[in-house]
Amino acid sequence: MRIATYNAENLFSRPKVMLYESWEDGRQVLEDYAEMSSLIQRETYDSATKSRLLTLVQRHLKGPVPPGGRRIKLNEVREKLVTGSGQNMRIKPNGRGDWVGWFELVRDDIKGVEVVNTGRVIDAVRPDVLCLVEVEDRPSLVRLNEQVLQHEFQFVFNHQILVDGNDDRGIDISLMSQWPILGVRSYTDMPRPGIHEPVFSRDCPEYVVGLPNGELLIVLGNHFKSQGYGNQAANDAKRRDQAAAVAQIYQSALQRTNLVVVAGDLNAGPDHASLAPLIQGTDLRDVMTHPTYQGLPGTYGTATNETRQKLDYLLLSPALWALVQGVDVERRGVYAPNTFPHFPEVTSKTTQASDHACVWV
Repeated sequence: MRIATYNAENLFSRPKVMLYESWEDGRQVLEDYAEMSSLIQRETYDSATKSRLLTLVQRHLKGPVPPGGRRIKLNEVREKLVTGSGQNMRIKPNGRGDWVGWFELVRDDIKGVEVVNTGRVIDAVRPDVLCLVEVEDRPSLVRLNEQVLQHEFQFVFNHQILVDGNDDRGIDISLMSQWPILGVRSYTDMPRPGIHEPVFSRDCPEYVVGLPNGELLIVLGNHFKSQGYGNQAANDAKRRDQAAAVAQIYQSALQRTNLVVVAGDLNAGPDHASLAPLIQGTDLRDVMTHPTYQGLPGTYGTATNETRQKLDYLLLSPALWALVQGVDVERRGVYAPNTFPHFPEVTSKTTQASDHACVWV
């Protein structure tokens, strides 16, 4: 059995703001989008709320159209958020109950060569069970399986599933498997301790796979809070709460089978304090610490720095760890020509499959 995890960075469409080569280039738009979405949820729009909301609306919806088009759009179902124009523009409703609508990130198609290169990475690994992170929806997952993997590489998964999570950018956590997926449980509404919000930025879907010998394999898929934008201390605190929540879910999963894997993008290095409840606080073992693995320490970008570039994990329960025969990282879908080889079809950062590598055991 071969198990893998891979952050594909969406398959066929992605918010325009996340298509920049550098995360920094889209940081301000994502921060503004998050603030706008938060402001409109307030029960009462006081003068300060209206003023700030109007500033952001003017910046992203009413000002000059940036190259490539707008990154944020406004959907209005009942009543209008903004009335007037020019100097007379104002926020019309006095609170959330006065109108129905929401902000949304504008999406754009991913180039076909990137999609095929994503399939090329998966084909090179050919896992039996794959945790695929940052997938926009299940139809995209099925399309990848049938139109890319099967058509281009004559490789196909028998089963695929995705649970829609908390992130409204459409970056969810899916599972593709050669063996039946017998159960799924979502933790999207698991509360964050002491704070009125879900603990998971996306989810920690629990996928139960039926193995040919009758045993059960439980895969806990994850995509923790990023370090990319927002307040760093708050990000770290939320990631630590997520790690603690997954540790709790893991202990529960062990009551049903001793074959459990925590997979996905944890968005921090293994020694980062925010991951301690999961990595130091449980008996899970990171496959990249196994003696059979001799490669670069990271999984992201050039992968040369474990602290900053080790983001993707396969953490195994003791029973799975005892069965490990080999570990590797498939990096050829990443364009880092001065550090390691890439597929001939990966010619630049715009044609790379993802800036994450695929970890397998």
